[in-house]
Amino acid sequence: MRPVLTRRRFVAGSAAALAALGSRRGAHARGGVVTKRTRLVMLATGGGPRPRTERGNTAHALVVDNVLYLVDCGSGVARQLVLAGIPLPTLRHIFITHHHSDHNLDYGNVIMQAWVSGLRTRVDAWGPPPLEKMTRLYFEMNAYDIDTRIADEGRVPLVPLVHAHELSQAGPVMQDERVKVTATLVDHPPVVPALAFRFDCPDRSIVFSGDTNKSDALARLATGADLLVHEALWVAAVDRLVARVPNAATLKKHIIDSHTSVEDAARVAAAAGVKTLVLSHLVPADDPAITEQMWIDAARPHFKGEIIVARDGMAL
Repeated sequence: MRPVLTRRRFVAGSAAALAALGSRRGAHARGGVVTKRTRLVMLATGGGPRPRTERGNTAHALVVDNVLYLVDCGSGVARQLVLAGIPLPTLRHIFITHHHSDHNLDYGNVIMQAWVSGLRTRVDAWGPPPLEKMTRLYFEMNAYDIDTRIADEGRVPLVPLVHAHELSQAGPVMQDERVKVTATLVDHPPVVPALAFRFDCPDRSIVFSGDTNKSDALARLATGADLLVHEALWVAAVDRLVARVPNAATLKKHIIDSHTSVEDAARVAAAAGVKTLVLSHLVPADDPAITEQMWIDAARPHFKGEIIVARDGMAL
């Protein structure tokens, strides 16, 4: 049996990853400690909606100058942020790649939990339709609790803080004093639209594939990026995966048609000329027969740069 995730296990390996940043562009020292303006934390790295002990539903924290940009909001994302030591009230932007529950289930919840943790500032959410409707209905569903806490605890009103922006096309998304965000459309049938995001930060560029089959548009978006966080499918294990989900008769077809094999993820990284490929949203996420080294060995013939197999809590 695999051990339950704890804070110690969640942050295991992060120190080594952070130490390695010293040799990368943008790192500098303060009092002998290497620091960066941009920190990526792989909050949860499993693909698919089922809960698991080892890998959570997809979520990424991009922290730039102590401001949180959250990419996808799978179940339990607020707790993953707490485990990673990222204060919830630093939440400023949320980006949803597409509307599958393993990417958006805690969209409303993380906003609510940031608010009860002290959030008093604006939050902008970006993603495909019907994001505006989802936001409105979440607040309607929780109106009693929100109104009670405003009256009883003296909190600022929550609803006016949150601004949802719907995205249906490729192109610029937003830009502030810390990051520039660009999106492209990817192919993840039957979910339309599905998006990939590129973040150009002060010291490096990071691209998130979202869920997609092999995508030339994604390769173009990721051209020259420092990190490409790409979903990865182990095709030979799909039969074992679907055998454990008896109420999903056509799940195998969806997985094969809508996701990218680990080999093709490496090909996309090579076509884009990125420095580092981060394999995440692993499918299957909990097959003990597939080791971390196997993921790397499958990708290596197709990509000569650095390859990292993401783990929950890994800091990059």
